Amino acid sequence: MRATLGIIHDDLDTITTQSLRALAYLHPDNLLMRTATTYTLGYSYQLQGDRAAASRAHTDVIAAGTSIGDSIYTITATLGMAQIQEADTQLILATRTYDRVLRLAGDPPQPIACVAYLGLARIAYQWNDLDSAYQHGQLCLELTHQMESVATFPSYAVLLAQIRIAQGDVPGAVAVLDEAETYVHQHDFMFEMPNVAAAQVLTLLRQGNQAAAAHLAGAHDLPLSQARVHLAQRDPSAALAALEPLRQQAEAKGWQDERLKAMVLQALAHRAHGETDTAVHLLVDALALAEPGGFIRIFVDEGLPMRRLLADATAQGRMPDYAGRLLAAFEAEAPSIDGTPSLPPASPAQSLIEPLSQRELEVLRLIALGLSNHEIGERLFLALSTVKGHNRVIFDKLQVQRRTEAVARARELGLL
Repeated sequence: MRATLGIIHDDLDTITTQSLRALAYLHPDNLLMRTATTYTLGYSYQLQGDRAAASRAHTDVIAAGTSIGDSIYTITATLGMAQIQEADTQLILATRTYDRVLRLAGDPPQPIACVAYLGLARIAYQWNDLDSAYQHGQLCLELTHQMESVATFPSYAVLLAQIRIAQGDVPGAVAVLDEAETYVHQHDFMFEMPNVAAAQVLTLLRQGNQAAAAHLAGAHDLPLSQARVHLAQRDPSAALAALEPLRQQAEAKGWQDERLKAMVLQALAHRAHGETDTAVHLLVDALALAEPGGFIRIFVDEGLPMRRLLADATAQGRMPDYAGRLLAAFEAEAPSIDGTPSLPPASPAQSLIEPLSQRELEVLRLIALGLSNHEIGERLFLALSTVKGHNRVIFDKLQVQRRTEAVARARELGLL
């Protein structure tokens, strides 16, 4: 119980110490309590950044469910697995695991499902599906309100702020982050403050307040945010100095998400330093890491400098399909996130005689990610025959015969 209470405030020392004490006392046949303690120990590994050890612990907890029955610990361990998969940039796999959490959580869902909805919202955001990101976020918020005091709200607020920034509503982002900061202090969830502060740095930079952004990034020791400030101050050398140790640490620990974030900013810093070839090389490495997960916003959110760097990469013939998809996402922003007018498309997209429905667009996006009909059905909770029916309608509307033709035609029309 002490270890479980430590989880509420991410108190690593308490979680680890009390979990190990519990395992020492518990009888080997006490499977239920040993499973509960294995989960808390796995959570402590996750806090330490030892994702491999955390995955092993979560796997053991999930496996125990076959003998003692699924429990709240099966749900929380499955959540932990999904979060690790998301952090490892395996967004499609993480989506399936979050979906499994929702099935385990029942209907109506247990409040713990709020974390799964938030994970799905983050992934939808990265896939540039802002509507789905917002909808999943609202489902998270509804379940969060059923609990008296949980740390989920600040994370939800950060996501909502990202959506509002992407939509050009910086004042709205500032307001929701102010609310999150107040919540953090009221409930003593200070471990959430670095994430809130990092989002606040973004809003300050959008407002042109570099001094306040630099102070906030320094006060919370946020290397990525500090690098962003240096780039805004036109000091790419300082940005590179902040990013290199961060990337090395991420690579040493196998943290793919942090590695990807550092590489994106390093590429921008090298281009700002006049080192275009180095910048393109780094960008291509980042694209190779990001493409399997279908990341979009991590690039688009960087604004005009990234758009120019992607143009450099395509001019060199580097990863043209993925880079072209990202450039199309830039062109769809109106206005773009950095406040500059969007570039006109290279060729005017022809409109469809009959537009695709929202569900057909969802199916089309999953086809573009390479999912099979069976996988699409699992993701969208549709029967296989229903998915095939959607495929036929999509092909008819796009006037194509095969999946590859549908994806190519959709990109031409700016639907992807």
